[in-house]
Amino acid sequence: MKYLVRMDVNLPPDMPREQAEKIKATEKAYSQGLQRDGKWVSIWRVVGEYANYSIFDVDGHDELHGILSGLPLFPYMDIQVIPLAKHPSDIH
Repeated sequence: MKYLVRMDVNLPPDMPREQAEKIKATEKAYSQGLQRDGKWVSIWRVVGEYANYSIFDVDGHDELHGILSGLPLFPYMDIQVIPLAKHPSDIH
């Protein structure tokens, strides 16, 4: 199943810089592993915001929930999930 996911990150302004950098590095490694595995199909930054739109291709809702809740930045995110269905006009 494919999903369009918007993630808005809201790190606390008083979070120490070292802690923020460490969690971001852990997040990057986690997300890149999912990309290599084909689960996190693509990711786009939202210009001017600490946010992204991503496409996930996973077995279902439970797998997506596990992936998203496993994100190191999950406690600091607002997440919107839109399940996607194939469009009848898609030539692929």
